[in-house]
Amino acid sequence: MWDQTYPRPQMRRESYLPLNGPWLLNGREIILPFPPQATLSGYQGKITDSLCYERDFDVPAEWLQSGGRLLLHFGAVDQTAEVVLNGRTVARHEGGYLPFEADITGDVRKSGNALRVMARDALEHRFPYGKQSKRPKGMWYTPVSGIWQTVWLERVPERYMEGLTMIPDLNGITLTVKSASEGFAEALVDGRRIQVPLNTPVYLKIDRPHLWRPEDPYLYPLSVTFGEDRVESYFALRTVEILPNGYGKPRICLNKEPVFLNGLLDQGYFPDGLFLPGDPAEYERDILRARKMGFQILRKHVKVEPEAFYYACDRLGMLVIQDMVNSGPYHYIHDTVLPNIGLKRSPPFFSGNPARKAFFERHCQEEQEHMRNHPSVIGYTIFNEGWGQYDTMRFYRTLKARDPSRFYISASGWFKGYETDVDSDHIYFRNTVLRQRERPLLLSECGGYTLNAAPSGDHRTYGYGVCETKEALTAKIERLYAEMVLPSIERGLNGVIYTQLTDVEGEINGLYTYDRSVEKALPDRLRALSETCRSAFEKTNEKSDENV
Repeated sequence: MWDQTYPRPQMRRESYLPLNGPWLLNGREIILPFPPQATLSGYQGKITDSLCYERDFDVPAEWLQSGGRLLLHFGAVDQTAEVVLNGRTVARHEGGYLPFEADITGDVRKSGNALRVMARDALEHRFPYGKQSKRPKGMWYTPVSGIWQTVWLERVPERYMEGLTMIPDLNGITLTVKSASEGFAEALVDGRRIQVPLNTPVYLKIDRPHLWRPEDPYLYPLSVTFGEDRVESYFALRTVEILPNGYGKPRICLNKEPVFLNGLLDQGYFPDGLFLPGDPAEYERDILRARKMGFQILRKHVKVEPEAFYYACDRLGMLVIQDMVNSGPYHYIHDTVLPNIGLKRSPPFFSGNPARKAFFERHCQEEQEHMRNHPSVIGYTIFNEGWGQYDTMRFYRTLKARDPSRFYISASGWFKGYETDVDSDHIYFRNTVLRQRERPLLLSECGGYTLNAAPSGDHRTYGYGVCETKEALTAKIERLYAEMVLPSIERGLNGVIYTQLTDVEGEINGLYTYDRSVEKALPDRLRALSETCRSAFEKTNEKSDENV
């Protein structure tokens, strides 16, 4: 099923040859794109820090006959990779969450190409690692090693487009066509053909603009041609800004309208594929599950997903706050215990070595570029709960300058006092009324109540408050909203992120079980909560006639 899902929907070409399926990993068969820890991989060997993947492949004869260049793509390899084709190294990559590619034109043969990928994953904390742990328990999960996204071949002409950048506003987009060549491309958009010089930003105005929003996620098709090269893409018209409401209070605004963000934490784990679902259509189903419960935003927690996830969010109108993937040390006392008893203002004192910091900064910038064209991604979390946190103000300024079209949460949860677009609090174990300060306020983690509803009868109960029935869980969430969320909206709260969409391994505080087979709360009552929040929020933004 992954073979039928084009890995890069915003840069689609007719040439596509997936290299998933059977490979050898350290001499034993494995099924890609699944990592060896996943049952769907079928891998029966020992999983070591060093992983050697091998397979042979042939190139379609028509690709070789028509000339051009051949590109070998990897969706993600955790944590480092050296790619060897027919005895020659064609690529090296570090970091386990972002794609990379190699031009293999000069190294490929008609048939019997020997491809080897030597990956190493010791879960070194100098690289981003998210929630992976060699000792999974509680909020730490099974690690994912080596290749865990689609491997694929693509034929391009000798002179080709390397990428598109589309920066929207409410009337059009600024399009940049990236290429190592010089010349002009032709963009077909909104029924018009427009000449676009390569590597030069050009503004394309749209007549009668149709804006993108969660209730109406309208996507414009875009075709771009450069010589023999042609790609199909899409874009949306929308803006994300911090603007004052009717009372002069700053609000997160979508298309210049204040929006209350009612959402869920989403960690992107699946019982059979771990970092991947068995069927990429499961991303769409997860989005619809969240919608059924009344939520319109997901906080993608310390993980970067395959493009299929963000494409589904773009099509279905699901907003996304994207976390940067944490690296560096985690310290239970300093990063969790002390903040949860109220000691949240002490800055982190474990900053790590310079090499770790330099890589994290580069990775965050690459993550920005990877997400830039997705209208669903409206904000970023830079640091979560102090994990690996350092140079926060400088980091905020750097990332905001690179992409000012989103809002940034410098530190989600605690360790306040930094420059940020949005203030962020995490509240577990109690219901506390919050008050907006000088910036929009987001309750970016809360709840996390457990209900053990796994069909297997698993009795693990990690979470933040036990419920015995779906009625009890729903009532406890309603109480959280009544005692904390709604009173805080009256005092300026701009959004809430409940923990979480699904159970993950031993953490059973999801609204659905890990395998998504059991709905653990009552959707009608949660949707009613969402509507109540929306109405309360609207009242905080519009002056009454007597106050105008």
